[in-house]
Amino acid sequence: MSAPAQSFGLRAALTSALQWWDDAGIDTPPVPPAPRARRAPPKPLDPAKLALSKQPLKAGPSAAQVSAAADADREKLLAAAKAVAGSAPTLEALYKVITDFDAADLSVNARAAVIARGNAGSGVMFIGEAPGKDEDMAGKPFVGKAGQLLDRMLAAIGLDEQSAYITNVCNWRPVNGRAPGEDELALARPFITRHIELAAPKVIVLVGGTSLEVLTGQKGITKLRGQWQDYNAGEAAIPAMPLYHPAFLLRRPELKAEAWRDLLAIKARIEGAE
Repeated sequence: MSAPAQSFGLRAALTSALQWWDDAGIDTPPVPPAPRARRAPPKPLDPAKLALSKQPLKAGPSAAQVSAAADADREKLLAAAKAVAGSAPTLEALYKVITDFDAADLSVNARAAVIARGNAGSGVMFIGEAPGKDEDMAGKPFVGKAGQLLDRMLAAIGLDEQSAYITNVCNWRPVNGRAPGEDELALARPFITRHIELAAPKVIVLVGGTSLEVLTGQKGITKLRGQWQDYNAGEAAIPAMPLYHPAFLLRRPELKAEAWRDLLAIKARIEGAE
């Protein structure tokens, strides 16, 4: 007999037996439930762990403490920047100091420090804001679209890399290409200050509002462009002309006529300084 047939016969026999008990007036006894497995008794707690769990949690640093620590770190970094920048006796030494300097969050994503291009002894120094993506890749300032426009602007008044020196206030590209913040510009200031001292230009061109503010303390490139300012170089003042940044002119080409007038004023000043 096959297994299914045997199973069917067994069920039939059980059903018949139960029916016989029922017909005889005998109650069928309930099937007792299967006994439950007993749980193991809980393990006694480790006295050492129990004592540790009762200790009060230590409070973390407060927001004020975190802020004070961050301020202290910024002050140390700024002091280091001033010390190493001031220690550079030549432009070549300054280049190495800038290249080797760890500017923390400012330089963390930069490929390299972007310092300068052109002739440092030309007597004419163009100073922009900070490197962009193209400059970070090339390791030179003003080589992207804005830099190409700047080169055309220089050529219009007879300047090129042999007769001009081009750099930025900030030597590192900020994270995501954003504008450098106040703390970052403060960190960059000792380097650009020493850069100007060593290059000793006769004329400075402040390319954009950031350069104007960092080096003269004044704000408002649209108000002050075309007006000669004095850059305080210690014992003497260097004439400095605020000029629209070429990246701004790419967005506002209608202002190129104003920029052209400023370039002519720069040309006249250079010729007068020769």
